[in-house]
Amino acid sequence: MDAASFKQQFLPCHAKLYRVAFRLMGNVQDAEDMVQEAYLKLWKKRDELSEVASIEAYCVTLIKNLCYDSLRACRPDEDSRLPEELNLPTDSNIAREIEQKDEARQVKRLIGQLPRSQQQIILLRDVNDCSYEEIEQVTGLTAVNIRVLLSRARKKIREQFNEIMNYESK
Repeated sequence: MDAASFKQQFLPCHAKLYRVAFRLMGNVQDAEDMVQEAYLKLWKKRDELSEVASIEAYCVTLIKNLCYDSLRACRPDEDSRLPEELNLPTDSNIAREIEQKDEARQVKRLIGQLPRSQQQIILLRDVNDCSYEEIEQVTGLTAVNIRVLLSRARKKIREQFNEIMNYESK
């Protein structure tokens, strides 16, 4: 398979591969790295791929496996750390730490309930710390639209979070 036919077959899958990688990896840079690695593997196996029934399905499976492998490799082995490296909380901080984890869990749940566009933008901006220009490139939205959606998402989360906290304190 030459470069032209490779591009013709595999480049139409690029957007889908990027979306899958971004969803699994959680940030732009890692997603781009995974897509690049996928294309490298596809190029190396290009002569064997003529027998593949569905190019898109093969590519999606490949990118998922690459992402899962990368995520597994990044997971620290907790048993190998020394006790002094574990940063165990003192008794006075345990209650606050539990409270913070609960609040973070609540906010993640609230983000998950947002409309898809708001959810994507708040994750890109507030979680992954992407610039507005990067978000424009990923979403195709204008900076004004991004700011409006981000403002609405933050407001909704803030209101719902305050309702939950007020309800729990009663």
